[in-house]
Amino acid sequence: MRSIYMDHSATTPVDPRVFEAMKPYYTCEFGNASSVHRKGQAARKAVETGREQIAALINANPQEIVFTSGGTESDNQAIITFALNNGKQGKHLITSAIEHHAVLESFHYLERCGYDVTILPVNAQGMVEPETLAGAIRPDTILVSVMHANNEIGTVQPIEELAAISHKAGAVFHTDAVQTVGKLPIDVRRMGIDMLSASSHKLYGPKGIGCLYVKKGVRISNLLYGGGQESKLRAGTENVPGIVGLGKAAEIAGQEMQQRADLLTRLGKRLREGIINSIPNAIFTGHPDQRVPGSVSVCFQFADGEPILLMLDSYGIMASSGSACVCGALDPSPVLLAIGLPHEIARGSLRLTLGKDNTEEDVDYTLEVLPKLIANLRRM
Repeated sequence: MRSIYMDHSATTPVDPRVFEAMKPYYTCEFGNASSVHRKGQAARKAVETGREQIAALINANPQEIVFTSGGTESDNQAIITFALNNGKQGKHLITSAIEHHAVLESFHYLERCGYDVTILPVNAQGMVEPETLAGAIRPDTILVSVMHANNEIGTVQPIEELAAISHKAGAVFHTDAVQTVGKLPIDVRRMGIDMLSASSHKLYGPKGIGCLYVKKGVRISNLLYGGGQESKLRAGTENVPGIVGLGKAAEIAGQEMQQRADLLTRLGKRLREGIINSIPNAIFTGHPDQRVPGSVSVCFQFADGEPILLMLDSYGIMASSGSACVCGALDPSPVLLAIGLPHEIARGSLRLTLGKDNTEEDVDYTLEVLPKLIANLRRM
């Protein structure tokens, strides 16, 4: 049986070059980066190299990068500790209806702490319109958080405009860029981003490591208490192999970004057009152009997402019906409901997210299997 992986928004395989870079730090270079001896200092040098590599990818200063365990911790630390540290300036916070649960649950926690949270609606393409943010912002707004691109429907947000509106009102702007770091050009200076969350395993690095960019002068604090690692912003012994892997993945992504984007755009177009030509009553979601390369999100009327996934898997095709963080949920995706889809259509969602190792043959095989599968489900 073929094995075709089309769920790269959930996670990616570790690039062999990344794995090779990490291996010494599990064996001969196993030192603690806080130790003063030679093995400790070798580990410290590797950590700082990783910091420089991820900073270069997003045009930040290395000192503005804080290593974390991944996107969820980065989102939590950025949102919660910023609000708690700056509550005297105001207690109004803004986010969007299609954020990742790591963001939304952080805002819900702050609501329970007495903060006033506004959740912005999105348009039918899943985009936060700048006028909507401008109408919601207030003198007591201290933080706006809008993701760079949605993990389910792939829509890329107008981050530069949203950040400018936030700054004009005196608010700090955070973005969850887990789905875009290494896939799309990001310049935190030009785009006006004050805090940014990233995760290694979305860009062909290892799981269990991520980072938070915090612009110099933005006040946050630690979530974990203990030692003084990461400039006292993240206690705990540094995950040196993970940091090395994230740094190497960032370096490779910077070198190969355009090449990967060209491939994924071409494959995504081939997949989308094939579905349009072979499956009636297919409704594509997200913005048609302003989207993450290789992301195809579609709903099939008169079919449910879970049977689609199970049947695709039986043919060796691995995909998802939404966020991998809510697998097992029976209700339609909140993201699809937020863009205005009725329940009966949202339940038939399929997310196919391509990666750098997918081929035209993978797409053609999927287009051979999927129409027959949907037709069978609809008859049932």
